[in-house]
Amino acid sequence: MSLSQQKALEDTYLMHTYGRSPVEFVGGEGMELIGDDGRTYRDFLAGIGVCCLGHGGLVAKVVQEQAAKLMHVSNYFYIEHRGQVAALLSKLANDDLDGARAVAGAIVAGDAEAVAHAAEPAEGEQVWKTFFSNSGAEANEGSMKLARLYAHRAGNGGNTIVCLRGGFHGRTLETIAATMQDRLQDSFKPLPGGFVACTPNDVDELGRIFDELGSEICAVMLEPIQGESGVHPLTREFVQTAYDLVHGVGGVLISDEVQAGLFRTGKPFAVQLFDVHADIMSLAKGIAGGVPAGAFVAKQEIADVFRPGDHGSTFGGSCLAVAAAETVLSRLVEGDYAAHAAKIGAYMAERLAEVPHVVDVRGAGLMVGCDLDEAAGDAHDVVARALEAGFVINATGDHTLRFLPPLICERTDVDDLVACLAEVLG
Repeated sequence: MSLSQQKALEDTYLMHTYGRSPVEFVGGEGMELIGDDGRTYRDFLAGIGVCCLGHGGLVAKVVQEQAAKLMHVSNYFYIEHRGQVAALLSKLANDDLDGARAVAGAIVAGDAEAVAHAAEPAEGEQVWKTFFSNSGAEANEGSMKLARLYAHRAGNGGNTIVCLRGGFHGRTLETIAATMQDRLQDSFKPLPGGFVACTPNDVDELGRIFDELGSEICAVMLEPIQGESGVHPLTREFVQTAYDLVHGVGGVLISDEVQAGLFRTGKPFAVQLFDVHADIMSLAKGIAGGVPAGAFVAKQEIADVFRPGDHGSTFGGSCLAVAAAETVLSRLVEGDYAAHAAKIGAYMAERLAEVPHVVDVRGAGLMVGCDLDEAAGDAHDVVARALEAGFVINATGDHTLRFLPPLICERTDVDDLVACLAEVLG
């Protein structure tokens, strides 16, 4: 079906919640997308950070094979791959790349005994437990539920969650309540209560909130790098202060890793860039390379407050999702994509700073944002012109571009992007 036909159908029958660009993608391979007219486009958005291994390839093959075998049976039963993915996530949550490589290598080799042996926790190792969901919003809701339940059952009593202005945690009513942006909240009030706003990187304000509320607080929830606001990293001082203050009242630190997690920033989890191990971390986007999937992981002593019936999901951790996630995580670990993302991301930041009208570049790894000066015009127009030139990028504001390419991105891809932007902006 042609773009014009597809557009007519969607305009008639879909709710108008997205402003779509005038292209219909029908295929893709690696860093490239293919339009219905046969044109190819270099992808620097990756489905908003989802297609971390690019398009097609091994993940598509695994999904096809799993779909032919078994797609879904529900969480009432044991299935293949789910425990393996949870074991990998536990190693990665500890920033234990050697342990993760041992598990991933055994998975790739198809050696079940070796997987079981490699996944066995070492003496004194922190075990992280996983709950599988379907999206980042669900992972964040589950994280908040667990934080409040932990405070309740541990006898701390607090139920207030401190969140950051400019953050973004999802589109459900609960996650909108945690997303401290008036433009996203005002039309949907009344919203669930129990949330307090703090300015990012304002250590003094955070201290005053804890002085005022103290043990009423059960959690601080933050994105180590705020993505939807235009890729704004938190400071090391702020993240470490949040960790210390919330632990001081018996609460937990929740790191929303939906966009920044799983090697995109050069670490398994972005919060690890700040030398902090959060207590609960939420995941989605890149975890299954394009298959809808999410998860949250928590330290064992926190996760164990959950009992059967406290939380659930019909589709979470389905046969299809965990087969894809096992493949994605194994390849990311075995391919040393943490180092690759850090190296290529640093090169991208360096090259973007050379582009005319770019006045600020920030981020980590392959999560990069840049601001444009007034002379560049509206960033959304820049995105449209780049699309015409064959490059898929994104704007998060009138003067801000965001880049979330597949982690397979190479220097030559960056060079071609910079050449395109120089022409578009020059």
